[in-house]
Amino acid sequence: MVVEPEHDEFLEPPPALIEVKDAAAGARDPVLMQATRILAETKAPRYTSYPTAPHFTAAVGPEIYANWLAALAPAATLSLYLHVPFCRELCRYCGCYTKAVRQREPVARYAALLRREIELVAERAASRRVTRIHWGGGTPSILGPEELAALDALLTATFDRSGLVEHAIELDPRALDAPLVAALRAIGVNRASLGVQDVSPHVQEAIGRPQPAERVEAAIGLLRNAGIDALNLDLMYGLPKQTLADIRRNVEFVGRVRPERISLFGYAHVPWFKPHQRLIDAAALPGAAERLEQAESARRALVALGYRPIGLDHFARPDDELALAAARGRLHRNFQGYTTDDAEALLGFGASAIGRLPQGYVQNSHDLHAYGRAIRAGALATVKGFALGEDDRVRGAAIERLMCDFKVDLDAVAGGRADELRAEFEERLDTVLGSDRNEMVRVDGNRIEVTEGARAFVRLIATAFDRYLTAGGRHSVAV
Repeated sequence: MVVEPEHDEFLEPPPALIEVKDAAAGARDPVLMQATRILAETKAPRYTSYPTAPHFTAAVGPEIYANWLAALAPAATLSLYLHVPFCRELCRYCGCYTKAVRQREPVARYAALLRREIELVAERAASRRVTRIHWGGGTPSILGPEELAALDALLTATFDRSGLVEHAIELDPRALDAPLVAALRAIGVNRASLGVQDVSPHVQEAIGRPQPAERVEAAIGLLRNAGIDALNLDLMYGLPKQTLADIRRNVEFVGRVRPERISLFGYAHVPWFKPHQRLIDAAALPGAAERLEQAESARRALVALGYRPIGLDHFARPDDELALAAARGRLHRNFQGYTTDDAEALLGFGASAIGRLPQGYVQNSHDLHAYGRAIRAGALATVKGFALGEDDRVRGAAIERLMCDFKVDLDAVAGGRADELRAEFEERLDTVLGSDRNEMVRVDGNRIEVTEGARAFVRLIATAFDRYLTAGGRHSVAV
């Protein structure tokens, strides 16, 4: 399941002012030292959208969303995201929008709401061609085989699935069995993401997620035997009691099971925002220098296994479509992270779900009761969003290329505004990075490139294009 904190909506405390050492050479790395000093004062969004979710406002509500849906071209391609905010129990590290449920009734009620929301959207946007479907959470498989089949049947009746290339779901390996895998296969799931985080028992105990590595391997076997063999594993660094030895053990596990993709996220400790994180011993968390060393150690070990680094925190086999898209400059970034999804609109279903249309972003209510009231009343559950202007599109394109390619050609994304945007970027970059910014960013005319040693800080560098950053919003540290 996705473990990256949701929607750029909170802020971690700044790390201590420390000196970072290069894990490989054992020598002081001036780029990392400078960046770590800056991070003590600067926060950066994850840029899964631009503008980011903290800047969405109630000015975009259900009526505007309805109009945007109706305005979709008949030939528009769609990507569908269904959010299921339930788990059997909450893991202590989790930053996602989810809650623990033990009874079947709340899940069944929620499934009925999802079906009704699909019908409401279909009144404005039915029959468009769907290229991707993604089930997220929470643990979306908690719906069970029957509800998954009913929802899938409704999607089939509502949209044109003839062009579907990916049908993905996030899974908890501990909740996977043969009947569920058969149900996933029956509805056409062809990609699965498994939440692993760490295979060391002492780290699992510290985060409240007991999960033997053998159980994960068994889940992988069930999926592959059913023909669902496009697999992603979620791993984390910066967890309590986690060491470099644990990171190496995680990569050794990857080498045994050979998933197609790896997502590697840094744990964000925000107990004031996610109260259940108070169960984690903050004194057992790695410091900023250790986090950097863990991330770099994992990166090097995964590359040594043959995985290609993709953007900031993903890895893929060389023949995987994510790696191929990255090599061709066709990688994209959305609320599920790095993706090859190039659909013209992303429609989000469920509480807290975010959608993206040509006109802008929309988000459903986080509140399950408010979401349910709206849907039962026959209204869309949109509570906020953002209508994009031309400046937003240009800056968003520049940020996406930096986040995906670590470089951007402003002439290509900004046209006649390239010189203006580059000058503003350089001025802002001087403020953010200081006199050492040339060690982190190269500017050649209107071409901007992040240096190899500074790629871990691309979020920080991308803030130089963000005209909303100083307007508020709670963001996590950039590593």
